[in-house]
Amino acid sequence: MTAIGPQDRTVDRRAFLARSAALAAAATVGGTVALPAIALAAPEAGTNSGGNPVRWNPELDRPSAYTRPRPEAVADPTELTISEAAWLIRAGKLTPLRLVEAYLARIEAYEGTYQAFNLVLADAAVAAARAAAGRPHRGALHGIPLAIKDNYWTEGVRTTANSYLFQDFVPPYDATAVAKLKVNGGIVMGKTQMGPLATTRATTPAGVVTTVNAWTPTNPGTDPGGSSTGTATSVAGRLVASGIGTQTGGSITAPSNAQNLTGLKPTMGRVSLNGIIPLSYTRDHPGPLARDAKDAAIMLTAMAGADPADPRSQGLPELPNLLNAATPAYDGSRLKLRWPSRIGVLPGYGSGSSATALAQRAYLDTLAAIPGVTLVDVALPDEWELLTGNNFNNVRLPERSEPFMPYLRSDLRGFGVSVTGWLQGALMGGNEFITGQRAKLVLMERVLNQLFETCDVVVQTGPVPFDIIGLPEIAFPIGFTAAGVPIGTILGGLPYGEDRLLSIVAAYQAVTDWHWRRPPNPPAGAASARTAAPALRLTADEVATLSQ
Repeated sequence: MTAIGPQDRTVDRRAFLARSAALAAAATVGGTVALPAIALAAPEAGTNSGGNPVRWNPELDRPSAYTRPRPEAVADPTELTISEAAWLIRAGKLTPLRLVEAYLARIEAYEGTYQAFNLVLADAAVAAARAAAGRPHRGALHGIPLAIKDNYWTEGVRTTANSYLFQDFVPPYDATAVAKLKVNGGIVMGKTQMGPLATTRATTPAGVVTTVNAWTPTNPGTDPGGSSTGTATSVAGRLVASGIGTQTGGSITAPSNAQNLTGLKPTMGRVSLNGIIPLSYTRDHPGPLARDAKDAAIMLTAMAGADPADPRSQGLPELPNLLNAATPAYDGSRLKLRWPSRIGVLPGYGSGSSATALAQRAYLDTLAAIPGVTLVDVALPDEWELLTGNNFNNVRLPERSEPFMPYLRSDLRGFGVSVTGWLQGALMGGNEFITGQRAKLVLMERVLNQLFETCDVVVQTGPVPFDIIGLPEIAFPIGFTAAGVPIGTILGGLPYGEDRLLSIVAAYQAVTDWHWRRPPNPPAGAASARTAAPALRLTADEVATLSQ
């Protein structure tokens, strides 16, 4: 591992474009072709029962993975970040069992209101915590309770993707990302609620809203984010230390912004998609939802790496030292950016008088005061509205429908309220698909060559176009509305620029305390009140709109 500088400026952009073109082609032949290598990836060793490469990552035992706990967090183990809990566990001052039991107590008390989980694995988590006490220390994730979105395969544990289609599916092995978290010491607390087949906020397959925003637990109408909302609510509500989700159209960044979390969507291929129920071959991204930048770095370090079962993960640059990147850097006692960075500000960002606009302007002022930050105004690339609009953006719909054609031909009822979007993809013509793939490559070329011509990262308000073209982005909190609902923002980066993104967020979080705020506990009786109230249901039209 090198600490010379961030990885984003060492990557050949033409090679990334060529790889993306090959990825689009691979989507048409089942994803079996090898993609052009950008750099040789480090070899893996060992396999799980599914033949997926897993190994303990010694990077997770670096000193930078551990943080001395805040005094106010020591009294309540559920308030500890991963790095703080890891410090206590390594020092023998906290056991994995005590940590698991603390989270299970909160699940027992509040899960009826939050409805964050599809399945809580209480007995298995306790057994894993006891076993962890007798094993060699495995780094910062040793004994840490985690939540897994219910589209990740989990060996011997039902994996439904909140869909009728998979309601009885029990995978024979773990998804590669889950296997890596477990081999590095993570404890799976349960499978979390999600949008049916990852299309909307968490609902039943029939469209009845389940998971609430942890900041407004008595109001199901407050949007908790995208399809990874079960994971987001479980982390925000202190039911687990961290968790994992997937993003195809904002489902890591949106729930993170909605619930005061730090969510990291990595570059396409950084984390294997093997063992994850698919939505889009060229746009699905696994990633962590965490409390802060350091925790996100710990999670991604464990999850990332080449996997023979997923061509998208092979031939990538070696993962840089994300733990150091997510550690604030100082010049003496003065905070500075680890690497000087030009932060691009898009037109209209922070404009207006709303609470969000005020928070955005304050955020930019705070960034500008950190040595090493240069704010620059950037223009949108040519034909931005056309290339990011639904005419071309809907190219992902055939990718969604194609693996499920046998189900679409046999019984549409299996798709529940989300069936409209699946049918739309099945009916889209081949010429539209090809044109859309070409447009995506044009968009990527213009983002890389025009948007990033004068900056290193870009401030965003939404996930477009970075999840369309596979570039990394990180979401994090920057304030609250007058009603106490979190306000977040997003930074987008160059290919494999996760280290620079983490370094900027770590510096910002070193001088702000938004990420330390936790929602108040749900009031007593909130769960029964929800049961008595009329259920909030998404209509088929709303589902179709949200899944665009």
